Amino acid sequence: MSLRIVPPAANATQTSNTASASHLSKGAPSATGIHDTLRASFTPAPTLQQQRTPTSTHPLEARLLQWRQTHDAMKMETLKRVYGIAEPVRRGMELKIVQEGQWKPAVLGGGKESNIHADILALGGRETEVTWEDVFDGDDLREPATFHDEMEQRLKMNW
Repeated sequence: MSLRIVPPAANATQTSNTASASHLSKGAPSATGIHDTLRASFTPAPTLQQQRTPTSTHPLEARLLQWRQTHDAMKMETLKRVYGIAEPVRRGMELKIVQEGQWKPAVLGGGKESNIHADILALGGRETEVTWEDVFDGDDLREPATFHDEMEQRLKMNW
């Protein structure tokens, strides 16, 4: 592991503002080869996890994400070199416990606030940062999921 300060440049040579399908639709199961309009245009509502992850194709946003990941890796490597392997492992375990432990159903107002505990435990302390997702969460017009739907999703019973 290196103590790299700046992430490596990974500039794209081409950009496209249209999405392309990686596979062709086979149509309805009963009539393969015939285009099925209902199946092709029907998409399920995004899950809570999908709504939280921003989807942007701007190169600056990708570069800033790489910047943060590089700095986190450098800080973990520094901690490992100074205190041994136990310190980065302990911090990683604490962060994982906090991220998985805090859950509140959307019906009770959960899912919209950021995890302040994870922000404090993050390397460098991100509790003072205000990001775009903190202000605009994109769920203002969407009906919140029911408590039972959220529990089924959380317990992986929604097959």
